[in-house]
Amino acid sequence: MKIGMLTSGGDCQALNAAMRGVVKGLSENVDNLEVYGFYNGYKGLIYGNYRLLTSEDFSGILTRGGTILGSSREPFKNMRDPGENGIDKVEAMKNNYYKLNLDCLVILGGNGTQKTANLLREEGLHVIHLPKTIDNDIYGTDMTFGFYSAVNIACEAIDCIHTTAASHNRVFIVEVMGHKVGWLTLYAGVASGADIILLPEIPYSDDSIIEAIEKRRKAGKGFTILAVAEGAISKKDAKLSKKELKKKRAKEAYPSVSYRVAQMITERTGSEARVTVPGHTQRGGSPCPYDRVLCSRLGSAAAKAIMDGKFGNMVGIINGETKLVPLEEVAGKLKVVDPNCKMVKEAKRMGISFGD
Repeated sequence: MKIGMLTSGGDCQALNAAMRGVVKGLSENVDNLEVYGFYNGYKGLIYGNYRLLTSEDFSGILTRGGTILGSSREPFKNMRDPGENGIDKVEAMKNNYYKLNLDCLVILGGNGTQKTANLLREEGLHVIHLPKTIDNDIYGTDMTFGFYSAVNIACEAIDCIHTTAASHNRVFIVEVMGHKVGWLTLYAGVASGADIILLPEIPYSDDSIIEAIEKRRKAGKGFTILAVAEGAISKKDAKLSKKELKKKRAKEAYPSVSYRVAQMITERTGSEARVTVPGHTQRGGSPCPYDRVLCSRLGSAAAKAIMDGKFGNMVGIINGETKLVPLEEVAGKLKVVDPNCKMVKEAKRMGISFGD
């Protein structure tokens, strides 16, 4: 059996663990297994940058963050555009697949990666997709690997801010990754006791933020912690078209929404508001135990799917069980936070403000 593997898009902590799960699941049950690793995501598949991997490559990587194959972003919308030297990217990927006589291509990545995986399925290649993203926004699976590891890091950042915020009676904003969806900010904010959580799915108003801060002050609490997603948006901005919003933000001097909110708070309350941005630390470090278990399960389930010839699927986890989900049913769909979901309602019941 010959399989190819690649990791595409933004990296995360558990990519190596997932690849290890696939290979161990196959090597224990298949004779004469060959695994070809394509370097730097789809670029490796397009330009033929790969090598035959050995058992040593997968030894000791369960706890190692990042990816031994490297990664890159090759946007789905550009897949039909000519590559270097006018190369047809899709045809090049197919040619390299067939040149190696692969039985399956295992693709680890997020939403954009998944759309290209589905494209390759449509082109006749045997593919299996494993859902990777710290955003947990892939439709058709309850959980993506990398998410809980990122939650741990974002949560630790907010935990550390708590002590200095309390010591100085200040308002602190911790900006959490998440441009389109707020799962990471929601979980990290609730887990670390943030007082205000701002998500892309729940447009905020300045008045509601100030009201929440003043309510804490009247209750004798001199500090306030805000967990703000990168993609958080005000109610006013949410009414603008994408073109209008882009034009407006191009004129603003703020690096991100967190700094805009911080200045607003300072101007309206007279209190200094500080911003902390953990940034790419949320993608780094070792995978947490939950992600190691999840990746081992997803990898093993992917191995079984390959042995059973059930290609064209994503291996997800639904209600605690690994499931094969047809790529054609989920590719291109985004799993967002429902503003009326139970978790948001439960957080509000505890006094957490969402700025709405």
